[in-house]
Amino acid sequence: WSAPFVFDDLKSVVQNVTIRHLWPLTDVLSPPGDATGAVGRPLVNLSLAVNYALGGINVRGYHMMNTLIHALAALTLFGIVRRTLLRPVLRERFGAQAQPVAFVVALLWALHPLQTESVTCVVQRSESLVGLFYLLTLYGFIRSVDSLTSSRWEIFTVAACLLGMAAKELMVSAPVLVLLYDRTFVAGTFRAAWQARWKLYAGLVATWLLLFWLATHSGQRAGMAGFGLGMSSWDYAVTQCRAIILYLRLSIWPNPLVVDYGVGVAKLGDVWPQGVLLLALVAGTLVALVRKPVVGFPAFWFFAILAPSSSFVPLISQTMAEHRMYLPLAAVLALGVLGSYRWLGPRILPVWLVLAVAAGVGTGVRNRDYRDGVTLWGVTVAAQPDNVRAQMNLGTALSAAGRFEEAAGHFAAAARLSPGFAEAHYSLAGVLVQLHRPAEAQAAAEQAVRLKPDQAEAHYVLGTTLLQQRQVEAAVEQYETALRLRPDFADAQHTLAGTLAMNGRTAEALEHYEAALRLQPDSPLLHGEMGGVLARAGRIEEAAGHFAAAVRLDPGSSPAHFNFGNALFALHRFAEAAEQYAEVVRLRPDFAEAHYNLGNTLRQLGRLDEAQVQYEETLRLKPDYAPARNNLARLEAMRAAGTAH
Repeated sequence: WSAPFVFDDLKSVVQNVTIRHLWPLTDVLSPPGDATGAVGRPLVNLSLAVNYALGGINVRGYHMMNTLIHALAALTLFGIVRRTLLRPVLRERFGAQAQPVAFVVALLWALHPLQTESVTCVVQRSESLVGLFYLLTLYGFIRSVDSLTSSRWEIFTVAACLLGMAAKELMVSAPVLVLLYDRTFVAGTFRAAWQARWKLYAGLVATWLLLFWLATHSGQRAGMAGFGLGMSSWDYAVTQCRAIILYLRLSIWPNPLVVDYGVGVAKLGDVWPQGVLLLALVAGTLVALVRKPVVGFPAFWFFAILAPSSSFVPLISQTMAEHRMYLPLAAVLALGVLGSYRWLGPRILPVWLVLAVAAGVGTGVRNRDYRDGVTLWGVTVAAQPDNVRAQMNLGTALSAAGRFEEAAGHFAAAARLSPGFAEAHYSLAGVLVQLHRPAEAQAAAEQAVRLKPDQAEAHYVLGTTLLQQRQVEAAVEQYETALRLRPDFADAQHTLAGTLAMNGRTAEALEHYEAALRLQPDSPLLHGEMGGVLARAGRIEEAAGHFAAAVRLDPGSSPAHFNFGNALFALHRFAEAAEQYAEVVRLRPDFAEAHYNLGNTLRQLGRLDEAQVQYEETLRLKPDYAPARNNLARLEAMRAAGTAH
């Protein structure tokens, strides 16, 4: 539960302002367009808002919620399988062992390593949440046909389906799957199913209206899914031949697992064997639906749930993704367990239990890959070295860990793989700045600007490379360009403010500090820097307000307390200043200047013995510190004269 936020978690959780409150509900149910995992999925965003209300962005709470959702889904799957095996069409063959068979299926599904991404990646809650409501929809239907109070369970079924539509688009097939279940295990024919429960099916079909509304108001999932986005339906469909066969292989042997397969597309000549196999499986499913419906149902389950993401509608952000197997995996495992039980009887169940334990161990091993970004993206790059996004993410993780030389190598690899990708070039420039290689950094940043002149980040990094080479005016020009392109660019506001302040342009600097603080009001660093500029401008009272904010936001910062103490001293608020200096020397006992200032403050308060102790400590730490030696001498003179001042 300590795995950090990764990948789409950052935009969907960390940077998602709509989850910072639970009211008004209209805001919470309208996630921003760049919250890639939540856009068009209001129920997912609401669940993230609940997490935020309970624990802010403490990642542990989000993992706990994901685990709870997954556990409830597994429990629901157990209920579905058990009750299905007790239905007349299967009771004779499986009824005596319905409970242990259902337990094995649910346990294997819950512990399978292929589920790791859907549970451990926070924003993939969309997959597990829609999975839960998909299963609850089917479970509610089964209970409605088994119960004397069928109307209550039918209402439950429609409500679960409606909530699922608000969680993710794959819920679209749920009404069809319920009808197929009815025909296969209950009514015997589609006609009989419709005649017996047409009101229920009308309610289920009506839930499509919500999905339609969400789909038409999410802007093609923020430009990530749909037609006319730069990828043809044919190319995407051909790629799914590789994807679906891969998913089936990973269901049987889940290694290697990859969190991001990138956006590459396959050519028909490369995947025709998988295409032929896939067509055979689809044909077999259609035949089974007619001749052997109890086998055709789980096969149809597999394809119907995969269809929205793995057919011909391009999802350009990820052409392949393991989390798409969250629910389809249940069908694969159910067929495997039930098929082996049919041939070998109850003695096969202990074998499956051993496999479930092995799967759990594999899941534990896979979860260790998520312990930090460097590990996760390192194993991803090892499996997919030509994946530009993986190279970029590994570079970013290494940079955040201070491993700039290694980060530069991966950003350079991304730039080689995709020469027209501006972000790779300016990210490379950013780490070259950290490595104090400004000329190379400038060349990379200029290339990024040439590729994408409207990219604010490219201009910002170019400005930083110029500033490192003391080309201040040119740097300021680049920062200003970045802000014209993106006025809410907090880092650019901050860096421009600092640059202007260092070059004596105080009024302009304060304007940009104020703009930066509007964007990041809880930044102790910004408050501290703005306080320093105000103090140097003689605006001590205002400076004290910002230093106080810095102390409140980062009470463990000795510089914040020191600066606040200096401002209070200048304002002749000596008792308060003494408190701040005392906190500094507690946090940093070796800070000679803090001991000196505390001594001066205590002297102003007439606490001469304590002041002497601080001057002596200053000299112990800095024997050649003349001001402390002079003040200690004055203090002795004052004592001799019998005065405190």
